[in-house]
Amino acid sequence: MAYRGRVSLREGRLRVWLVPHNDGPAALPNAAVRIRLSADLADRQELAPGCVRAGVREVMCETGPLPPHGRGRHIGMALQLRDPVAEVVLRVDTWWNGGATDRNLANNEHVVLALDTGDSYAF
Repeated sequence: MAYRGRVSLREGRLRVWLVPHNDGPAALPNAAVRIRLSADLADRQELAPGCVRAGVREVMCETGPLPPHGRGRHIGMALQLRDPVAEVVLRVDTWWNGGATDRNLANNEHVVLALDTGDSYAF
């Protein structure tokens, strides 16, 4: 599992867009991606379908089916932070993959620093 995406921060609103990739030889019926932040989320959030809040700074989303050497569904959301901050560190990793073996552990976690500029940062 790997993820490709973008993140941007503007005035306490963090926009996250990502696409899960299955680099393996077998299909995965589903997996779960975890998104962790360095700042607290506001109490109320409108999350993407298939996503749940898992803590003060954490959201988890199901990927849906992933074909072999293929992409999953696009996951996009605008997260409201509790307080505006100058920067946020975003960590994206696989929480659950149905027991699949992943031989390339180097692409399992992505860490992105987003500055409060509105600019889009790719991972």
